[in-house]
Amino acid sequence: MNDNSYIYVLVALLPLAAGMLVFQVNPYHALLLRGVLGAIAALVYTILGAGDVGLTEALMGTLLAITLYAVTVRSSLVLRLGVIEGGIENDAVSDEKSAGHFKQVIDDIRAVFKKRHMRLEVVPYATPQALERALMEKEVHAVCSPQEQLEQSGEVQPYNTVIRVRRVYDIMQTELASPGTTLTYVNTPDVEEKH
Repeated sequence: MNDNSYIYVLVALLPLAAGMLVFQVNPYHALLLRGVLGAIAALVYTILGAGDVGLTEALMGTLLAITLYAVTVRSSLVLRLGVIEGGIENDAVSDEKSAGHFKQVIDDIRAVFKKRHMRLEVVPYATPQALERALMEKEVHAVCSPQEQLEQSGEVQPYNTVIRVRRVYDIMQTELASPGTTLTYVNTPDVEEKH
């Protein structure tokens, strides 16, 4: 075995790390793997005598890329929930109990996604038509709106949450403990670009 055999091991780690990065589904693990990939590449360049390329890879390819990826991942972990602007106050059956119930539904949804390091952004709309249009045009991921008060076996579910992202629907269906809303999944068609 010659003295340079460790170089072959390091070079073999490059496609292994790249393959792991490509198939990673967790964005935070992908960030970590991107850092490992860049560090291995910088080390290989340096060992092979291209110190300037290794330094550039370490600074630009690893540090800067990781920073930009981290900002992108963090900003993309937002669930936009459309609601009727002041909808609870405008409702004919509005009272403090209903307002508290709506706040509890929103807090329950927020708690589900906080466990996944996601932010819940509540986006108000003036009318139910504007709310529905926002969902169909993919401005929001889900909408939560008042529904007809139906009493079934003593349970009242005054809100309906319509979700257009299948994974979000699956998460909420399994983890949402709030009995105050019904969940509905809707497959939104792709909106054609307007010229």
